Amino acid sequence: QVQLVESGGGSVQAGGSLRLSCAASSPHFSYAMGWFRQAPGKERESVAAISWPGRKTQYVGPVKGRFTISRDNEKNILYLQMNNLRPEDTAVYYCAARTYQTVSNRREDYTYWGQGTQVTVSS
Repeated sequence: QVQLVESGGGSVQAGGSLRLSCAASSPHFSYAMGWFRQAPGKERESVAAISWPGRKTQYVGPVKGRFTISRDNEKNILYLQMNNLRPEDTAVYYCAARTYQTVSNRREDYTYWGQGTQVTVSS
């Protein structure tokens, strides 16, 4: 069983930055991971994904050039650096892990999920 715990959410003004972290509690963690977000009344959507050990990354269109996904495999931590935030980035952000090493942005490909962290961007 893998437990994922996100942190780093908060409230910022448009144009600001936040860095989300996701700690994975598993002694032999070697899974691909991703960040998803869900805004009120909307479906949960992919934001970014990274393979194991991290050579390949994938982003969805609206966050390209603003968000960066990375991982520290020694510490089992996943990061999402978010720059130039916009009000439309407001959502609960979830990290997820899949039991494969290849990158994916499909929600159904992920087995383990964190509890989510709120990001609020004001204009």
